[in-house]
Amino acid sequence: MDWSKIKTIFIITFLILDVYLLFQFMKIRDANKYEIKTEASFEERLKTDEIKYVELPKEPVKSQYLSAKPKIFTKGDLAKLKGQTPALIEPGTTLQATLEKPVQLSSKFEPAELATFLKENILYGEHYQFGEKNDKKNTIIYYQQYDNFPLFKNRNGMITFTINTDHQIVSYQQTYLEGIEKLMGKEEILTPLKAIETLHSKGNLKPKSKITKVELGYSTLVQLAASQVLAPTWHFVVDDKESLFVNAFEGQIIEFNSDENSKVE
Repeated sequence: MDWSKIKTIFIITFLILDVYLLFQFMKIRDANKYEIKTEASFEERLKTDEIKYVELPKEPVKSQYLSAKPKIFTKGDLAKLKGQTPALIEPGTTLQATLEKPVQLSSKFEPAELATFLKENILYGEHYQFGEKNDKKNTIIYYQQYDNFPLFKNRNGMITFTINTDHQIVSYQQTYLEGIEKLMGKEEILTPLKAIETLHSKGNLKPKSKITKVELGYSTLVQLAASQVLAPTWHFVVDDKESLFVNAFEGQIIEFNSDENSKVE
């Protein structure tokens, strides 16, 4: 065996490996530089358009898809409700109730006003959080939550309170998702700034506007007859009134209608 030749082969092999590793390192470094430069460039565009936003999460955020199915309420569930006249809407996934004594609210409603009522008078009341108040429809909507993340505008996981002209809750409808399961391990999602960039590029953010709230939750990705798949979703509130939603995995803008979610590229 010629040891000198073997030594030469080893040296050449390691040199090739070193060159390959250096090449890969340069690619990663350049990619990181490009990403930082692009991010900085976008922030400059926001400044030019005088678009402001609240403080965003600095650390990478991970999430996952979920699966769930609508609960079918039973007569036993209705029997638990006191001070109400409850009924089921076929096929039993919607509970409707009229209150025997209306719940008085202040003219400037605050979610804290309903905290006790939810806990003591609504099935699974602790699993819901305030979503929105619609003065045109005279409704207050609460979204179901999972691990403290809201399920945005999910028709199978919300409570819709009806209020009268005296600022009193007189009735409500409730739906509930059960059997919520994680479909995969957690993976890194889009940063909120990337989601904002999508909104900006599609013209959803007007000059001189301000993003006043940013939160992460879930929205329906696939709606099936007996179940649904939920995707992590960024929710942005603009100027304290307009809500915008972006799929946190795919980066698509989500628009809601009465039946299901639709995506806009």
